[in-house]
Amino acid sequence: MDQSRGARSTPRRAPLRSDLTLLAVVGVVLLAALTAGGASVYREFYSPSAFVTHYLTLLSEGRAADALRLPGVAIEHSELELSTFRSASDALLRRAALAPLTEISVAGERPDGDATDVTVHYRAGGHPGTSTFKVRQGGWIGVAPSWAFAQSPLSVVSITIRGSDQFSVNGFSLDRRQVAAKGAESSPLDPVPMLVFSPGLYTVSVKTATATASGVGVLADKPLADVPLDVQTHPTAAFIKVVQDRVDEFLTQCATQKVLQPTGCPFGMTVQNRVIGDPSWRMATMPVIALEPSGAGWRIPPTPATAHIQVRVQSLFDGTIRRLDEDVPFHVDGTIQFLPDGSASISITSPDQPTAGS
Repeated sequence: MDQSRGARSTPRRAPLRSDLTLLAVVGVVLLAALTAGGASVYREFYSPSAFVTHYLTLLSEGRAADALRLPGVAIEHSELELSTFRSASDALLRRAALAPLTEISVAGERPDGDATDVTVHYRAGGHPGTSTFKVRQGGWIGVAPSWAFAQSPLSVVSITIRGSDQFSVNGFSLDRRQVAAKGAESSPLDPVPMLVFSPGLYTVSVKTATATASGVGVLADKPLADVPLDVQTHPTAAFIKVVQDRVDEFLTQCATQKVLQPTGCPFGMTVQNRVIGDPSWRMATMPVIALEPSGAGWRIPPTPATAHIQVRVQSLFDGTIRRLDEDVPFHVDGTIQFLPDGSASISITSPDQPTAGS
């Protein structure tokens, strides 16, 4: 009896051992799954990469104000020691000045002391780019770490516009006199530093009554960088016509002066004999005006023109009188500068003789 009971009880131990082994395996699998799940949640929501990705996503959605409120984005006092950042305008830190940002992906993380460098790839305005951001832990949210930029991701684009005070960045209109640190008192050729989000493509264009410039872009892809952007405009056909009309009016007025050397005019004549009566001038050929860049304004390159004079002249040698009736070729050049009130000052000179008018 006892032996038979013992024989029957022995097989029961094997299933129990199997059950315990199975439970242990399941526990290990669950623990591994929880660990993997926790790591996945950490990477996606609470890691330095997740923080940087959130910042880039805000920019891609045009949420400039929200991006600016992230910890470490605003420029700190120590970073303001950079002179260009102290005087930089924040006019471009807005939705209207953002270009598209797409295909955001994290390339990797690398510890750097008490901070972490996060490198990301993206396309800014259709152009591929890579940036690295420095992130540090800023505290805790419950059991999860919170993060902040160890250095601001903002950059500066220092813009110089030649030939215009008005321009647009990514379609957002600006006036140099309103965003320059010295306002209207600043020199037209002084670069205007402007804070921008990085990464970002910033394209400057000009379309005014006097000047145009197709989009000239720069990729701001490095935090706290100062990126120069120099834009040369081109005169519009309407502006050239206005200058042509003013030059024509000026020369026509010069031709009304009944003297050999019209005052302040780029043409004249010297006669060795005696003049009888008043000389008579008219413009035979007007100069065909073109404009070239010159600093912050424009210049008229030396351009040929012809005046015509009629005057009676008496010879000092034998007293004979003859009628002088001939063309007088000359050249016109000049400069055009824009005044603080937005008007233009046209100064006309002649390389042939030191006379001037306006």
